[in-house]
Amino acid sequence: MQFGFGIGPDTSWMRKELTDIGVKELTTPEEVTEVMEKTASGSMLLVINSVCGCAAGNARPAVKIALENDKKPEHIYTVFAGQDREATAKAREFLADFPPSSPSFAFFKDGEVKAMIPRHRVEGRSATEVADDLTMIFNAFCE
Repeated sequence: MQFGFGIGPDTSWMRKELTDIGVKELTTPEEVTEVMEKTASGSMLLVINSVCGCAAGNARPAVKIALENDKKPEHIYTVFAGQDREATAKAREFLADFPPSSPSFAFFKDGEVKAMIPRHRVEGRSATEVADDLTMIFNAFCE
């Protein structure tokens, strides 16, 4: 595990795994609010990233696999639980019907949560299995 400036693990590579494939990172509550207002129509995937092993082995790779699908969300964003706490808390306000979970995925269509994949559907499964769940959601709700 890498450490920078004695303040904890360097998570830049965990962020880069998603941003390198086009996922836009939201690091402030204001960014989250702006995105939620802006994407009130259309489709959006929100990835709640984390430092845990199932995020590295299953969740982040699953996003990459699922984005190879013909149908995919118009917008894809991420917040980093445990790192960007305020942004994550703001995102979770839009997921009030679901208990906090990270890593996890929330799929929105026209501003409404249509599907949620919580941590227990990520942990202990392969990246391909998680990607299959994401792909099923994309096929059901994306144009």
